[in-house]
Amino acid sequence: MPVGAVAPRMDAQLRTADVGNDEIAALKLLALEGARREERLISCADLADRLDASTQTASRRLQALDRAGYLTREQTGDGQWITITDAGDRVLKAEYEAYRRIFEHEDVTTLSGTVTTGMGEGRHYISLDGYMTQFRDRLHYEPYPGTLNIALATESQRRRAALEAIDGVRIDEWEDDDRTYGAATCYPATVEIDDQRYSPAHVIVPDRTHHDESQLEVIAPIKLRDELGLSDGDRIDIQAGVT
Repeated sequence: MPVGAVAPRMDAQLRTADVGNDEIAALKLLALEGARREERLISCADLADRLDASTQTASRRLQALDRAGYLTREQTGDGQWITITDAGDRVLKAEYEAYRRIFEHEDVTTLSGTVTTGMGEGRHYISLDGYMTQFRDRLHYEPYPGTLNIALATESQRRRAALEAIDGVRIDEWEDDDRTYGAATCYPATVEIDDQRYSPAHVIVPDRTHHDESQLEVIAPIKLRDELGLSDGDRIDIQAGVT
């Protein structure tokens, strides 16, 4: 569970506040033009025609996406060389997963991986009063002080973005006399291994984290390792979106 100063999160909110459905539509068109895979030369006039908008509107949408960190731009005399960033790619993956759930009628996302040992930070941060009070009020249980760490399989790393299409529980940032502690989102989940199932549990995703997309952290009111007899390397499934 990471910590950080207020300023970076406020800056991120300011950057993304003006990114809405219209901007995401522009991002999709850029991806269709190939900007997700490599740098593409884009004309604001051509983009405007595709968006059925004015050139000024198309330019503003590109600026908003740039400020949000969803793409990079390099101006030339013929247009702009544009590449979609990893952050923009995650947004597109979340959109894809949302549509997949609509058309495939799938309300649950299964993420698979192996149990691994974390860095031990979860035990400290989860037990802090500023978090624990919110867990009790919003998750309706007091989590065991620690997280179950999972190294996701390759396919599940690709599907991790589906979490953003699930209704999560917001855990707000808070501060004490010394520092500010970061916010997170908790997604309801059931933990499965062989013929054993456990719930309630939640996948916890901090706004800022040192983990990459290959890692997942799960909290529950009990120590999942003991309850399910888990050891490092055990194969495990997380059914996100169901408890």
